[in-house]
Amino acid sequence: MTIDKTVGSPADAVADIPDGASLAVGGFGLCGNPMLLIEALLAQGARELKIVSNNCGVDDWGLGILLAAGRIAKMTSSYVGENKEFERQFLSGELEVELTPQGTLAEKLRSGGSGIAAFYTQTGVGTQVAEGGLPRRYNSDGTVAVASPAKPVATFAVRGEDREFVLEEAITTDFSLVHAALGDRHGNLVFSRSARNFSPLAAMAGRVAIAQVERLVEPGELDPDMVHLPGVFIDRVVEVGSDIEKRIERRTVRSGEGS
Repeated sequence: MTIDKTVGSPADAVADIPDGASLAVGGFGLCGNPMLLIEALLAQGARELKIVSNNCGVDDWGLGILLAAGRIAKMTSSYVGENKEFERQFLSGELEVELTPQGTLAEKLRSGGSGIAAFYTQTGVGTQVAEGGLPRRYNSDGTVAVASPAKPVATFAVRGEDREFVLEEAITTDFSLVHAALGDRHGNLVFSRSARNFSPLAAMAGRVAIAQVERLVEPGELDPDMVHLPGVFIDRVVEVGSDIEKRIERRTVRSGEGS
C-alpha cells in the first residue's frame, strides 16, 4: 500500500481554501517563502484570510502580494517592519494585527501541532503582552477599536526562585503552506539551511498542510536521518522545480579592493 500525497500543481493544492480560512505560512523575511503556493492562492481568490506567519513579506513579494490585493483580514506576526502597505492598512483600520514575541510564536505553532493546548512562558511578563491593551485594530480616526486582552499570569518556583509566567494558548490553523528543498511522495520533507525557519512548525499547526518542494523523490530515497519533518504532518505535496525565483529583502555588497 502506498500513500501518494502529490498533487499536480500549486493551483490544485490550494483550490479548496475558502474565504475566511486561517493559514500558518512558513518563511522568515523572504527566506523559505512558499511563493508559488501564495501566488496560486492569490489567483484562486480566497478573501478575509487569517494568516499566522513571522512577517508579511514585502510590498511586492511573499505574503505582501495577498496583502496588497486586500485578501488578508488578520495577521498574527512577530515582525512587520519591511512592508509599507502593512503599516498603512494597520494604521487605517483595514487590517487586524496580533503582535506576538518571536519565540512565543514559534512555540504556539509547535504546541498546536503537538496537541498541547497552552503553555507558560516568562516572555512578556510585566508588559502589555501579558497585561493587555496592545492595539490589534484601529478605527479610521486613529483610536483603538480592538485591543489585546489580559492573559493569566502564575508564579512557579524555578531553581529555587519564584518567577512569574504568562499563559499563552497554542495556535492551530485550517491550512498551512510551506516550502522545502526536498520531499517524497509520502510527504517527508528536507529543508535547506535557514529556509527551514518557521516552516516545520507552521506545517505542524495546519489541519491540512501543503508543501511545495523543489525536488520530489520516491519513498525510500531520503535517508531517515535527513528528514526534518515527517510526512505524518503533510497532506499535499507539489513539485515546483529548483529554478523558481528566490528574492532577498536587502542586497548588501562590498566593493572590490581598489575600486
